[in-house]
Amino acid sequence: MMSNKVPEVIFRNRIRGEKGVAGRNPFRWVDIPSAEIFSGKNIVIFSLPAAFTETRSTNHLPDYDAKYDELKSLGVDEVYCLSVSAPFTMLQWAKNIGIKNVKMLPDGQGEFTRLMGMLVKKEFSEVSWRYSAHVVNGEIQKLFTEAGMMDDCPDDPFECSDVDTMISYLKK
Repeated sequence: MMSNKVPEVIFRNRIRGEKGVAGRNPFRWVDIPSAEIFSGKNIVIFSLPAAFTETRSTNHLPDYDAKYDELKSLGVDEVYCLSVSAPFTMLQWAKNIGIKNVKMLPDGQGEFTRLMGMLVKKEFSEVSWRYSAHVVNGEIQKLFTEAGMMDDCPDDPFECSDVDTMISYLKK
């Protein structure tokens, strides 16, 4: 990572609008500049390699969602889960495991992840290395990066990007 600022990118996302008329798709594309997410706000963002896998579905994302109110009580404006995944994949994953509070942020092309210095090769694609960050007004205040970052890492460390580590840091 070159600076303490989050990368300036455009996230391309799908959001549900009005119910489809005559069979029309109720989803529409929206472009969300990273500045819209981070400027003037106190944000927690965490990133994980892929949706619909065990650690992400049973611990990482659900734990952040379960402790969302505690994060808010510590001054956090919003919590985002980022993955190098398609918007519909992120949406269906969140629905599938009952996420209510954490906002899903698909980095479909991996541009944000690459500019964060967190893009790694894993099996047949490029994914994000697991990390969490506290960002205030676009400036990274603290970054928790899992150890052993490398292409084709044989394991999936999950020691410091968890919600409890973030809460402990925010309480200091």
